[in-house]
Amino acid sequence: MIGLGVWQLQRLHWKEALLTQYAAALDNDTPIAWPTDADRFETAYFRRSSVTCATDVKLNGIAGRNAEGESGWVHIVSCMTPNADPAAIQLGWSRSPEPITFSGGSAKGRIAPYGDSLRLVADPPLAGLEANAAPDPRDIPNNHFAYAMQWFFFAGTALIIYGIALRRRVAQGHKAD
Repeated sequence: MIGLGVWQLQRLHWKEALLTQYAAALDNDTPIAWPTDADRFETAYFRRSSVTCATDVKLNGIAGRNAEGESGWVHIVSCMTPNADPAAIQLGWSRSPEPITFSGGSAKGRIAPYGDSLRLVADPPLAGLEANAAPDPRDIPNNHFAYAMQWFFFAGTALIIYGIALRRRVAQGHKAD
């Protein structure tokens, strides 16, 4: 358990460096090519890019915020690029989950995490939607310190329980004499 606590502290330092990299990406307005290799997703987060949806447009509405911080629905389209690479575009925000119409096209904006993949948060918004909240690395949880303390607490608790068990065993051994 102590090893797991130390491991979480190491992950804390890794995550802090990653979040610093993401914050620097927000300051860099030079666009990059849409990443197609999963090994490059992490380094592309929060960079400017563009992508074109060519075929297989599938729309999905999920809870999200607009540029003013209001709660509502962000509309995300999953599609294939002209090169048959998968892409996801967060088209924009609305107050309701009503279906929207989007039959494909180009978008520009910032790349943000999306599960194990990525999405382009459109700026400007598309399909007549309102502006999305800008992706922000501060929205990525960094709870490794809390996890480390949890593992250290578990180790301390186990040590106390072990001490109590030894004490009882010794006490029972003296009663047998």
